Amino acid sequence: MSRIRSSKTVAEPPGASLLPVPGLDYGVLDELLGYALRRAQAALYVDFHRATEGLDVSPPRFAALVLVGRNPGMRQGLLAQAMGLHRSGALRLTDWLTTRGWVERQDDADDARSWGLFLTAAGKRKLAEIERRVRAHDERLMRGLGDRAASLKADLERLAATAAANNNDDGDKR
Repeated sequence: MSRIRSSKTVAEPPGASLLPVPGLDYGVLDELLGYALRRAQAALYVDFHRATEGLDVSPPRFAALVLVGRNPGMRQGLLAQAMGLHRSGALRLTDWLTTRGWVERQDDADDARSWGLFLTAAGKRKLAEIERRVRAHDERLMRGLGDRAASLKADLERLAATAAANNNDDGDKR
């Protein structure tokens, strides 16, 4: 029996924004920093999709375009590492971007066994359009937070570093 793989060709609209349902007891979830971040991430994803509607992009696709655009010739393995993906996930993402004509693979002049990723002219135009909308989306969010926006961003970066350090710790792994 063969397996049929589903291949998403269009960025699908996200589901609900995961905001608290009035009257529902969330128990320990309401106390957890991670769950609050998950709620925020879900709401941000919905808002990102609204801001980029019609551009056929998701946050990971946008991130990949930015990384390839800012680092011409980067290898797919490095893209995977930068995005926290397995190599197979980076391969699917790269295939999706090349199918759209936004990214191309070019042979590495120094290593015939390797190739690098480059934005095409169409990819550069698409990235500029997406980036404009994403910047407006982000500025709107930052305005909503007011004076606390910069400190929240710094705190989130620190939180990510702390969690990553804990993952690399040889401490108790119950």
